[in-house]
Amino acid sequence: MSSIPLYGSAGLRPVADQAGWSLPAWTYEDPDFMKLELAKVWRRAWQLVCHVSDIPDPGDWQSFRMMGELAIVVRGRDGTIRAFHNVCRHRAARLLDGDYGNCGGRILCPYHAWSFGLDGALLGVPFIEEYENFDKADYGLTPVEHAVHAGFVYIRFEPGGPSLADEMAPIAEEAGIYRFEELQQLYPVRTRIREVNWKNACDNYVDALHVRVAHPGLDSLVRETYTLSVDRGVDKIFASVDLPNRAGPSVELYRRLLPHVDHLPAERQKMWTYFRLFPGLMFDVYPDQIDFMQFIPLTPTTCILRDAAYALPDDRREMKLARYLNIRINRDVNREDKGLIERVQDGMASSSFTAGPLGRNEICLRNFAERMRREIPLARERQRPGRDRLDAALAEN
Repeated sequence: MSSIPLYGSAGLRPVADQAGWSLPAWTYEDPDFMKLELAKVWRRAWQLVCHVSDIPDPGDWQSFRMMGELAIVVRGRDGTIRAFHNVCRHRAARLLDGDYGNCGGRILCPYHAWSFGLDGALLGVPFIEEYENFDKADYGLTPVEHAVHAGFVYIRFEPGGPSLADEMAPIAEEAGIYRFEELQQLYPVRTRIREVNWKNACDNYVDALHVRVAHPGLDSLVRETYTLSVDRGVDKIFASVDLPNRAGPSVELYRRLLPHVDHLPAERQKMWTYFRLFPGLMFDVYPDQIDFMQFIPLTPTTCILRDAAYALPDDRREMKLARYLNIRINRDVNREDKGLIERVQDGMASSSFTAGPLGRNEICLRNFAERMRREIPLARERQRPGRDRLDAALAEN
C-alpha cells in the first residue's frame, strides 16, 4: 500500500504516460462516453444498497436505481435476503416506490394488481384465464445478483467479474476492526441530485489539496495529518483529529467530547478514515459512526448522491453529542463541496479547458484516472473521438 502525506514530499517518481494528467474534459459531459461507462463500468460493478439491519423483518425492502435499472432487496418470510428488478413482468410497471418500506407479505403491482411473493414468485394474476399457455412459474420477478459483505448488501446488474469478497478485500480488515456487521441505522438512506458528472464528484472526494482552501472547519480538525494512500486499487485517506489546533466551536467540542471506544485500537481512537472504491462508493469511517456515500450517474452532467449513516449502539451522552457534532461538521463540508464541484462542472464545458495536471502526491486522483483509462481506452483521447470510433467502442460490448 502506497501512502503519501498531503503536505509531505515522500516517494516522488517521474511522470510517465498520462499519469500526470486528469481525464479529459469531454468525458465529463459526453452522452456517448456515458453509454460506455454504463456498459463497461457501472453494470459490471457491485453497488451498495443497504445494511442488513435496514431490513430486519419480512417484507422490509430497500430500493436502488441506476441509469434505467430499478432494483430492490427484500427480506423474505424465511429471513433470507433476495434481490430483484423492481419491475412487473406484465407491463414493466415500477412495483415499489421510494427508497425503503415494508410491503407486508407480498409485492403488489399498482397497475394491474399482479402480486408476487417475497421470494419473487408470481402469486396472483387477475383474469388469468384470459392468457393463453400461461404458466405463473414463468413470470416471477427477475432476480439480480447480490451478496453481503461485512453486513452491507450489494447487487450487480451484470454477472461475472470479481467476487464481492475480492472487491472488498482491501477494506476487510478495517471493516472487522470497526465491527461493520453489527452497525445499526443512525439515519436512513437519502437521495438527492447533484448537478455534476459523477466523476467530478468522485474526484473531489479524494482531492486533498482543496481542504485547506475551501474547508476551514475540516482543515482545523485534521490539519497536516491528512494522508493519502492506495491499497490494491482502493483509495484510503487517514487523518488525526487529536491535534490542538485553533478551531470553531463545533470542532473544538467534538475533539473534547469524543469518548473512548473500547473495541478500537489506540491509533484509531482519534482517527478519521475515508475509503473510495471504484467506481463511486465511499465510506467515511469515524470512531463514533460509519457513513456510506455513492455518486451514481444520472445524465452526463448530473448524478444521484445517495448516503446513510450507521453506528454501534451507545447510549453515552458524550457519544450522542459527538455524533451530533460530526454531522454538523460534515454538513458544512458537504455544502462547501457542492459549490466547488458545480464550479468545476461549469468549467468542463469551456473550450479553453482540455485536461489539468495532477501533482505527484495526488495518488488517489491518479489511481482513479488510470483505472478509467484501463476500463475505457478512449478516455486517453484529449479531444472527443469521431463518431466511428465511439460507435466501434460501443459495439465492442
